[in-house]
Amino acid sequence: MPRVAPKIRLASMQEAQLQAWVQAPSTPQRWALRARVVLRASAGESNQQIALGLGLPQISVGKWRRRFAAQGLEGLGDAPRSARPVQHGPEVWQRVQRRVGQPPKFQSRWSVRTLAREVGLPSSTVHQMLRASGLPPPHLRTFTCRPDPDCEAKLLEMVGLYLHPPEKALVLCVDEQTGIQALDRTQPFLPLRAQQPRSWTNAYVRHGTHPLRAALEMATGKVLGEVKRRPSLNFLRFMNQVAGHFPERELHVILDNLHIHKSAVAQRWRQRHPQVHFHHTPTHAAWINLAECFFSILTRRGLPQSVHRARRELKEYLLEFIDHYKQTCAPFVWTKGPEPLQRIIEVTRDYQTAHPRKPRRRRENNNIKY
Repeated sequence: MPRVAPKIRLASMQEAQLQAWVQAPSTPQRWALRARVVLRASAGESNQQIALGLGLPQISVGKWRRRFAAQGLEGLGDAPRSARPVQHGPEVWQRVQRRVGQPPKFQSRWSVRTLAREVGLPSSTVHQMLRASGLPPPHLRTFTCRPDPDCEAKLLEMVGLYLHPPEKALVLCVDEQTGIQALDRTQPFLPLRAQQPRSWTNAYVRHGTHPLRAALEMATGKVLGEVKRRPSLNFLRFMNQVAGHFPERELHVILDNLHIHKSAVAQRWRQRHPQVHFHHTPTHAAWINLAECFFSILTRRGLPQSVHRARRELKEYLLEFIDHYKQTCAPFVWTKGPEPLQRIIEVTRDYQTAHPRKPRRRRENNNIKY
């Protein structure tokens, strides 16, 4: 006895949802086709008419018609299918997960193949287990513990200067990039041509290094730079140049924690220049100083493919780069919002609670005087 096709009556919400699936371009085609079957069935068409109109087998039309009549919209989804039987039980997974957390002997870390040989499984199986467990052995994430007890206050002070600088004052970010090498290649460049990139030899010759000190103006993004050797001795000379470049302006200078920036000599210099205020970044948090952004631009755009046959050429190139940068520069915008900052503060507090600072012992003078 042939089956009788069930009658389909749609509620207003069901009809609206089916129409949305049919009209939306992002709907998977199998869902849109099943929705058309139900809509035509609700209009009174038979299974044979729907099959001819949509180009489907009549048995498929009857299947989705019955599924919708029995389960509604949920019946149009795919039913669970039988999968491949599990080959390895929980004890095998636990053995792999436990072993990958134990460092191997005579190696710094596991690889997929070495771990597979250790546990006696195929490397593809071990790879799938590690991916499913979220345990990739080659990956390494770095972190930095900030032992500075004033980390929170300094961090909020830096961000406050960036977001809300004092009125009628200028915020400057001062930093140094040391060890910029004057490199020359042993063979001339091969120029860029069609279907051939610019080429150079792997061998190079060092001609010394130069340090670069820069003061980034927050309001405009312009940079005042100086290239001189022995940067620790020339820091205060550079600050004299900065103070002279902005006469009669209150300056808030952001610095890192080098000894020369916090020494007694620097403090005496600041007392002679009351319009200059020093603000030091937290320990191990030099990334807060936005002068690092300028050094990143210099490293990525200027230095990778430059050739300098002497330190003098390197110095001239750095100064020319700064002069050209001033013509196209723009101020850097601080984008790290309160949530990442709060996370940094909480992690720092937890670290300081777990690792309280110990008072430093004074070194005993064991020198014997005769």
